[in-house]
Amino acid sequence: MIPRTLVAAIAALTPLAPAPALAQRAAPTAVARSDALTALTVEQRTAAIEAIIAAVREKYVFPDRVPVIEARLRASLANGRYTTESPGNFAERVTEDLRESSQDRHMYVNVDPAQYRLAVAATGAPEEDPAMAAYWRRLAVRSNHGLRDMRILPGNVRYLKVAGFNWVDDESGAAYDAAARFLRDGDAIVIDLRGNGGGSHGAVNYLISHFLAPNRLEMTFLQGGETPSQSRSLGYLPAGRLTGRPLYVLIDGRTGSAAEAFAYDVQQFRLGRLVGAKTGGAANNNGFTPIAPGFMLSVSFGRPVHAVSQSNWEGVGVSPDVAVAPQQALDTALSLALADLEGRTGADAADRADWAWARSGIEARLHPVAVPADRLRPLAGTYGSNRVVFRDGALWLERADRPTARLMPMTSDGLFLAEGYDDALRLRLTGPAMEIMWIDEPASRTVPRSAD
Repeated sequence: MIPRTLVAAIAALTPLAPAPALAQRAAPTAVARSDALTALTVEQRTAAIEAIIAAVREKYVFPDRVPVIEARLRASLANGRYTTESPGNFAERVTEDLRESSQDRHMYVNVDPAQYRLAVAATGAPEEDPAMAAYWRRLAVRSNHGLRDMRILPGNVRYLKVAGFNWVDDESGAAYDAAARFLRDGDAIVIDLRGNGGGSHGAVNYLISHFLAPNRLEMTFLQGGETPSQSRSLGYLPAGRLTGRPLYVLIDGRTGSAAEAFAYDVQQFRLGRLVGAKTGGAANNNGFTPIAPGFMLSVSFGRPVHAVSQSNWEGVGVSPDVAVAPQQALDTALSLALADLEGRTGADAADRADWAWARSGIEARLHPVAVPADRLRPLAGTYGSNRVVFRDGALWLERADRPTARLMPMTSDGLFLAEGYDDALRLRLTGPAMEIMWIDEPASRTVPRSAD
């Protein structure tokens, strides 16, 4: 496991959205309304801008940009841009100025009174303060450490949704181990990072290690004149490694920071394929400073250098290998994974049949077929114990003691998928007969149409 000091130093591959101090932002949870800030005064706004400027002067990784940032903040304060009593509006306007003047996605201000109080009250380093640790542990536990969803997709493709790269020492590893054991039994793997704003690099390193050989140099973190820190793939992983399976990672414009680091690793190390849209482009390492009366300021203090590219994704994002609309990314990745599996030599015949069945269903969803009503209506009728009725512009399957299922066209020549059967039942209607195909039966059977 990465040493605690390194985790703290590089935890700041944090979200594109405003994020908390020296840690990850967990999946959103309800906050106590008593934490709300009251209306800001002129004196509070002025003091906040002065404190922000002081923090940028002290900590920002690119000193040559500091005068431009400071000039922008002072000009906006002087011309009334920050004249608002709303803490949210104030933070939003300051964030816009910080990002535009620095061209750095990790420069922003959060409204977070609860974290502000904890940061101000912390003794020593914030990441080592017990109250702060409890705050982040609660958020991590309530989101299952960012591992929001695990599913078995058609063709035994295993799916993991990582909503945020949360990391709590001695706890998050167990959640990742459970996820890795689930993924290990899949024929292919899909990891969904769409909408993942980032988090802790400790979590990224733990997950990516499952796809790399031990002790592989991943990132070098540069911070001013300090000795660079390195992140390497871990040697021992309780769930074992996940190599040898097709890997697809879903990304979009809201994939940021630590989530981009994982996607960048996959691409640079050629571990799999990225599917979706270009990511946000936030690579710098950032830390957080409390700003009275209840804000948290994010300032970039370092930058990562990848072992392969000798660069990073700051300002440019990570481009997908397969560019598609984000809402189609999952089906596209699943189709590609199944095609990859089908093309492998020596595969078990039953597995190959499963992959082919699954892929045809996904392709039908990706490329929907519209069959006009005048071609559907004549297919209605009784086929043995099955009755097909036409209503609301579609065909419906009625079976005794079973819920009615809508028949969705898969092709234009009469092949239908029965909704509600988890893609286990398909029918081909020719008019004179119905061909019934179950996924777990080796052969279809044909039932003639009854006389009406």
